Amino acid sequence: MSGRILVVDDLATNRALLKVKLRAAFHECLQAADGPSALEIARRERPALILLDVMLPGMSGIEVCRRLRNDPQTRDIPVVMITASGDRERRLQALAAGADDFLTKPLNDVILRARIRSLLRAREAEYELRLRADTFQALGFGDMPAEFEPPGRIGLIAGDTARAAAWRAMLAPHLKDSIEVLSPAAALSGSHGGSVPDLYMVAADMGAHGSGLRLVADLRSRLQSRHSAIVLVLDDPACETAANALDMGASDLLTLPFDAQETALRLGLQIRRKRRADRLREALQNGLEMALIDPLTGLHNRRYALSRLKRIAARSQENASVYAVMLLDLDRFKAINDMHGHAAGDAVLQAVARRLRACLRPADLLARIGGEEFLVAIPDCSLEMARGVAERLRNVVGCEPVTLPGGDSTVSVTISAGLAMGAVRPMGEVVPAPVRGAFCQLDTELPGASAQAVLASADAALLAAKTEGRNQVNVSASAA
Repeated sequence: MSGRILVVDDLATNRALLKVKLRAAFHECLQAADGPSALEIARRERPALILLDVMLPGMSGIEVCRRLRNDPQTRDIPVVMITASGDRERRLQALAAGADDFLTKPLNDVILRARIRSLLRAREAEYELRLRADTFQALGFGDMPAEFEPPGRIGLIAGDTARAAAWRAMLAPHLKDSIEVLSPAAALSGSHGGSVPDLYMVAADMGAHGSGLRLVADLRSRLQSRHSAIVLVLDDPACETAANALDMGASDLLTLPFDAQETALRLGLQIRRKRRADRLREALQNGLEMALIDPLTGLHNRRYALSRLKRIAARSQENASVYAVMLLDLDRFKAINDMHGHAAGDAVLQAVARRLRACLRPADLLARIGGEEFLVAIPDCSLEMARGVAERLRNVVGCEPVTLPGGDSTVSVTISAGLAMGAVRPMGEVVPAPVRGAFCQLDTELPGASAQAVLASADAALLAAKTEGRNQVNVSASAA
């Protein structure tokens, strides 16, 4: 089954008919005959979607929808209201209560299936984002961004600007959002200036058959607009274009002539849904960054650094190039902590991180991989260049004292560095490159080695630099 759908209708024949339609599309069907039963089943079973009749005994479908939206366990379940009446007031009440759509009987099977597919896709995408964001929060990597709702931005795209301007005049009194008229070219190129619209309202007919559908597909494929809501405006709600639009990525459908108040409610719902997904994506991105970033220095952490180093080594092997790996360690850092306190030690680490970062290219890897230990990896780098970079890093760290918290005192800081070069043998095996004439030379010959062994070679060079007096660069050809 592709998803469990709860059908709520007081007439058994209507429930049976919908069950047949849903089973034909491989959906499992749950059933309820009244509002209280629907609420209980929704809480217990958490269906993927609810088809809810407006007219129910005792508790109306609109009240059921309102209670679903107010319950944290059910608020995210898509709700499609169904009625035999085209009463405008009921549609407005249903949309105000939080319904995702409002369908009138007799139901068009093609549109119903397309609408279900569209809502289930949106729900599944949001569920995946929420699951990942919640996982990062549970691990302590970031919090959900605040639910601040500034006015949205709506772009109107029609066959001519006069038509879109008329839409804007109708909608403006009912919306707090910024509304602008866009040409298809400006919408696709992003040349309209400012931020990307939260929602595009697109005419299905813009002078050529299928032009609106093609624009929907193009907007969905563009990086800058793929997460925006897209509403297609149709002349005929039962046409094949309607189902195709939903399957191609339209968020909602409107039919001309549209009711301005109802349209405003629908657009507001789509903008809120889009903003909710934006917050989840932001929380996910924050969690990813916190999982890979050292919170004290803002540099990448060990987890990221080791993975990135493997990729640098793999690229070096593909291109038959050489890369440099350096391990840097603050000299006598424990004494700084013991004498001045851990706040001073943190300030020193932050200052050293800033100085190191200022000396490296964006393509170079810089990470804090231990308490006072840093890793630098430079792709496509000769030995001469690597030596120069290592000496420059050593000099810039020790060039001036670090001001401690409070500004009343300073402390001098130096680093020791171990440098190893990763090269490629003719058969493609990555090995630390033999080097001569290093500042403190280690003459250990190397068999074949991986990127991890190049790192071990740099570590051995660092140990030698510390042993032989600190505040120096040691170049090594040793490996595991």
